Amino acid sequence: MDKNWKKKFIILWIGQFISLISSSAVNFAIIIWLSLKTGSAEVLAFAAIAALLPQALIGPFAGVYIDRWDRKKTMIFADGFVALCTLFMSVSFYLGYESMLLIYVMLGLRSVGSAFHMPAMQASVPLLAPQSELLRIAGINQIIQSVSGIAGPALGAFAIGMLSIGNVLLLDIFGALFAIISLLFIYIPNPEKTERTKTTFLHIWNDMKSAFYEITHKKGLWYLFLYSIIGLFCIMPVAVLFPLLTINHFKGDKLEISIIEVIWGVGMLIGGGLLGIWKPRIQKVIIINLMHIVIGVTFAWSGWLSAAQFIVFVILTAVGGIAASLYNASFTTIIQEEVQQNMLGRVFSLYYSFSVLPSIIGLLFTGFIADGIGINYTFIILGLLIIVVGICSFFTPALMKLSKNK
Repeated sequence: MDKNWKKKFIILWIGQFISLISSSAVNFAIIIWLSLKTGSAEVLAFAAIAALLPQALIGPFAGVYIDRWDRKKTMIFADGFVALCTLFMSVSFYLGYESMLLIYVMLGLRSVGSAFHMPAMQASVPLLAPQSELLRIAGINQIIQSVSGIAGPALGAFAIGMLSIGNVLLLDIFGALFAIISLLFIYIPNPEKTERTKTTFLHIWNDMKSAFYEITHKKGLWYLFLYSIIGLFCIMPVAVLFPLLTINHFKGDKLEISIIEVIWGVGMLIGGGLLGIWKPRIQKVIIINLMHIVIGVTFAWSGWLSAAQFIVFVILTAVGGIAASLYNASFTTIIQEEVQQNMLGRVFSLYYSFSVLPSIIGLLFTGFIADGIGINYTFIILGLLIIVVGICSFFTPALMKLSKNK
């Protein structure tokens, strides 16, 4: 292990921090723009599907190539592709072409870049840091994402109030370029290639099957994936409806939407900070199960609130952010510990695909459910289902034994 791994992470984190802030600002600006322009749950759901579906469909194939290619170059080219897509969208808006179809297509293309970047990033971490530090690093990553989640919406709300949507998109291009430059200053090793590197369809299919076997032959890992996918099936529609719950149920506006986004980021910052400075002795699987229950409680309780209880909604959102941060860091660390390094790209890609596809099914019914039974009742029902997932996890012996001595 390189003794200068901490220095590498500092450089990597600085680049990712700037990139995440700009992306968070732009994503939030688009949410505000769509929410205020259409006020439609279906439009927000379709935008989310456009941003997720390509990543889910090509994810398993992307994972095969991530494990074969240089992971540093993969991240650089992925960031560059996302920047080009954003530039095209910005120019189109600048010329006055503000089409929903254009937004969906560009979000889809950006998703293609993310299908390569995110798994490559996650698969690179165990190659840079000692295994004993993986949970702490995951916590610091959560801090970076959380600060971005706090500063990004504030910047996005300010930008969309001062600039046109086309000009706001330029922030994302700046962030992507900064991330690319930071990657040029560090060396990221690649795992030893113990497998064939041919790229025929048969070899690619065999690589995908080997990654699937890596997940399924460990019953605990398989149950971890299964429960996480079920949880995300319920979480994704709720995440999309947060702005509309703020607007329609709590009678909020841009300020209230921004407050909720910032508070969620504050919660994730606290959760990441706890893992960054404190190495918990509690089993990581227990943390994951408990956080499922906590997230479910915050969602269900939020839907139960009256329109006058916005402050309570803010508090519950902060608690949910803390739980999400602890969950994400613990989940990522278990995967990095349990899976062979030369298969991490494929396994992470498969997980993203397996989790996103059911979530898209949930999103397809988001507009219908929200319009049919009400956004607040949607929060209650899905929150209760997430609680059930957390409870069932505790009664799954294979899952409870996972990563027990690590």
